[in-house]
This record gives sequence, structure tokens and C-alpha cells, in this order.
Amino acid sequence: MDKKIDTKRSWPKGYEPEEETEDDLSARLGLLETILKAKPEKKASSDIFKVMATRRSTRKFSKNPVEKWKIDKILAAADTAPTAGNFQGFEIFYVNDKEVKEELVKASNNQPYVNTPLVLVFCMNPSRIKLDFSPKVIMKFSIQDATLAAAYSQLAASALGLSSIWIGMFDEEKVKEIIRTELRPTSILCIGYPIKKRPAKLRRKLKELIHVVERKN
Repeated sequence: MDKKIDTKRSWPKGYEPEEETEDDLSARLGLLETILKAKPEKKASSDIFKVMATRRSTRKFSKNPVEKWKIDKILAAADTAPTAGNFQGFEIFYVNDKEVKEELVKASNNQPYVNTPLVLVFCMNPSRIKLDFSPKVIMKFSIQDATLAAAYSQLAASALGLSSIWIGMFDEEKVKEIIRTELRPTSILCIGYPIKKRPAKLRRKLKELIHVVERKN
């Protein structure tokens, strides 16, 4: 790992970080494959197009906790997201503390739905990206890495029968202070069971959204 582990932080049981060596890579990949291929304890959707079509942002969550096996799959999904050079220029902060969640609410313009059963803060970590490009490009790669990871987690949550809300409105410095990191946060993903499932909303027509680029000689 490129950054030192903060020994003063508390970690959710089962997610304590360890220094990883090359010898650990195959074991980690094996664990990742096991989690992703494990048979769900309850029915989960495997139709990616249905998952995308039925995903809804939710602002009213029940207090029911998210099962650990679902959390495992959501985190594993983030780990499979494509990244620049496969360097994974991002980090995920799994917030499992009630008081920390309440602080995040305040840092997120007092949006109450930030305090949900499962809260993940996605942060950039450009130092992981070992490519020969300018710092500006590396930063862009890192933003893209963190964003893709969050999107994969969000789709995984939807496939598992959960709902989520993507939070982009927050005070970056306050969030950094709250989760005790120097890394820049890019999004907060709040996940849980919806009190009520929302219907689909109208979207732009594909003809308005898609711009075909072609040159005719």
C-alpha cells in the first residue's frame, strides 16, 4: 500500500487494513472472486440492464441494517471497477460510527439522509497511480477512478435490493477532518433499504442525448 495505515483510527470488524505484499495479491484476488461469485443469501438481480433501469435515488431510508454479506459484495464491486493503469487511485472510508455519520450530515449541508445504515466515502489517492503523466492528468485519473468505484458500488447495492443516494454537495475540508484523512473526498454513497420505492422519472430522449460524430469525405 502506498499510504501508511492510521493506527489511531478504529475500523469496522472484519475490515481492518493490513500492509499488502506481492505474495498477498493472489490471495486477495481469490477472496474477491469468492465474494463476487458467492451465492446470495436472498435473491439478487443478475440482469445488469434491469439493475440500471430500476435504480432510484432514495432520500427516505428504513432503520433496518444492511447485512454484512451485502456489504462485502458492495465493497468487492468497487474493487472491480476499471482504473487508470489498474493502479486503483482511490480509497473507500467505511463509516460505521453513529456520531461520525451525524458529523457528516452537518458537513453535507445538513442533508439528513447522509445518516443511513451504510455510508461509504470515496476519496482520491493520486499517489497510487504510477504513470508518467503530468500531476494534472494524474489528478483527473484519480477522480475518475474514485467515481467509477462509487458507481460500481451503487449498482451492486441496487442489484441486492437496496437503494442509495449519491452525495456530491459537502464541505471537502470538513469531511477530511471528520474521517481523518488528507485525501480529497469525491462522493459520499449512502445505502440502505428504502421506506418506499420510487417510480421512474422522465429523462432526455436518446436522440437529444447522443451526438453522432462522423466525417463524410
